[in-house]
Amino acid sequence: MKFVDEAIIHVQAGNGGNGCISFRREKFIPFGGPDGGDGGSGGSVWLVADEGLNTLIDFRHQRSFKAPRGQNGMGSDMYGKGGEDTTIRVPIGTVITNVDTDEVIGDLTEHGQRLLVAQGGKGGLGNIHFKSSVNRAPRKATPGTPGDVRELKLELKLLADVGLLGFPNAGKSTFIRAVSAATPRVADYPFTTLHPNLGVVSLGTDQSFVIADIPGLIEGAADGAGLGIQFLRHVSRTRLLLHMVDIAPIDGSDPVEQVRAIEQELSRFDPELLERTRWLVLNKADVLPEDERQAAAEAIVEQLGWTQPWFLVSAIARDNTLAVCQQVQRFFEAQREDAAGRVDMLPDDVRLRGDSPAE
Repeated sequence: MKFVDEAIIHVQAGNGGNGCISFRREKFIPFGGPDGGDGGSGGSVWLVADEGLNTLIDFRHQRSFKAPRGQNGMGSDMYGKGGEDTTIRVPIGTVITNVDTDEVIGDLTEHGQRLLVAQGGKGGLGNIHFKSSVNRAPRKATPGTPGDVRELKLELKLLADVGLLGFPNAGKSTFIRAVSAATPRVADYPFTTLHPNLGVVSLGTDQSFVIADIPGLIEGAADGAGLGIQFLRHVSRTRLLLHMVDIAPIDGSDPVEQVRAIEQELSRFDPELLERTRWLVLNKADVLPEDERQAAAEAIVEQLGWTQPWFLVSAIARDNTLAVCQQVQRFFEAQREDAAGRVDMLPDDVRLRGDSPAE
């Protein structure tokens, strides 16, 4: 299935039903007074996050959604029935933006989370509301109000713990195949990965994390080159970045320059991404003689002035890939323990209020 991470849809809530002008006419009651009921409210349009979806491809086939209108009011004080709400399922991680105002309406990050994107119109008032001491037979009712109409932009940002960064053909797809059950396409040419892949790395009971294979970036990605903006948005939700580099590119390019080029694109797209925890993974160690691998890796690390953790691996041979995953798991466990420690240090009344530890 082709991965689709952006879509524009048209949503229209139902109009409210009109109020009714009616008078009670029964035998022996010739002047019974007004009895026109109110119109029903129009149906609203909701988006709901569904963990069973991982793409926006369905919106290529249906882009317009309309909720039913409310029923008109009727005589005998009968109110119109309200229109049923329309629910649209979207993947977890979908950001919703109003196309007309460019305002972010919401961000659905949990299964079952709902977001109202178009409010149904209110029902009109029947003439029973306009009776007064000076107007015993009001011939007045109000129409229902129109429902909201919006053009929405849906953007999917992958929810993953770890994001793989790197130039095309750095071995990211091979790495995710080696450490998870995901089976992305792998070949010896650039841009094998044309859409993000998710894999779950399991290291035992209650020890797992989600890793995202982000398609290879190129220079100019922050400006949209090679669909860079569409791919870079997926990096923004990850807690840890693994920056994969081919230790000995067959085209003779410099691994150090490749790292710096990716750093520049991250900085241009979102400066905060460059500050995120990022580990260096020097891949394809198997292409070098065994006695030269460590020295080559250390030379790259020294030129970069790298201070965060780094690893030398061969994804295709699965050499040292398990060690990387174990370190990632320890990193997340330390994060959880640190967060739990900060909460425990708060007074009980603060914890009960649900205030953030940072506050």
